Amino acid sequence: MTPDPSHRAPAPSHRVIAPTTIAPPAANYAHARLTTGATRWLHTSGVVPIASNGTVPRLFSDQAKVIWTNILAMLHEADMTSADIVSVTTYVTPGHELGSVMAIRDDILDGNLAASTLVVVPELARPEWLIEIAIVAAG
Repeated sequence: MTPDPSHRAPAPSHRVIAPTTIAPPAANYAHARLTTGATRWLHTSGVVPIASNGTVPRLFSDQAKVIWTNILAMLHEADMTSADIVSVTTYVTPGHELGSVMAIRDDILDGNLAASTLVVVPELARPEWLIEIAIVAAG
């Protein structure tokens, strides 16, 4: 059922929190985001690199692309966009070039500076998974 746009609450406000008394972020993200007026929140589980046809790509960057495709589908289903993402947590296994994953995230977020955490873990739930991402969106 599609929500009636005339009954929507005002759009939430998202503000980057960037104290000048601390070091700037190490990459293209915000230390923190303040959201006010949000009436809808989307919290994903860890999204894994399983494509819609059930396959898992071998390459690290291809796994990230599959995950972000899946996240965008969830956002769409929730009547949200990547601009509504306020927080990203990325889990990766050791030994991968992280620049490609950060570039894919930055491309999807298209200038939206979400709070972002990257954690290197020894392994994920299945050995073929090299990356897993969870997001929080507010709308």
